[in-house]
Amino acid sequence: MDRAAHDALALERLELRHDSWGIDHGAWSILVHIFPEADIPVVQLSVNGDITARQSYELGQRLASLRGKGYLIMGSGNVVHNLRRVEWENEHGSLAADRFDEAIKAAIEQRDDEAVIDYHRYPDADYAVPTPDHFLPLLYILGASQGESPYIFNNVRNLGSMALTGYAFGL
Repeated sequence: MDRAAHDALALERLELRHDSWGIDHGAWSILVHIFPEADIPVVQLSVNGDITARQSYELGQRLASLRGKGYLIMGSGNVVHNLRRVEWENEHGSLAADRFDEAIKAAIEQRDDEAVIDYHRYPDADYAVPTPDHFLPLLYILGASQGESPYIFNNVRNLGSMALTGYAFGL
């Protein structure tokens, strides 16, 4: 079976799944406000800890065809997410959080997807992304929206080590 046929079969299986337990709080807490009537198809993805950042991006590329069928592809996480370094009294980001978030934002604005995939090259990456589970959803979205310009919202950092910057494509 060639790659295209394999991807088509995988997407067909994905469309047939039903998760009776609902979707994760990271998606639900956002969607309930944007689509209160729940009138848009949603597929909940789990972060796969067994694949690389590049493979996460490539997975997003394979999911892109769902957008043409009316599916919203959404990733929920944080560009900077380091609970071990939270500064409860800090209403802003630390210098490391600011630098990393701004570097990733600049790469996304320029659609330098390779720089985002290779996020480890940034000096503050170990601080900003001590574990990849909150960063990898961004790579799914970048892969699914190749070449599209981002709409950037909620460009906020707080608690020292958290960045809440959001990206939307296709608006």
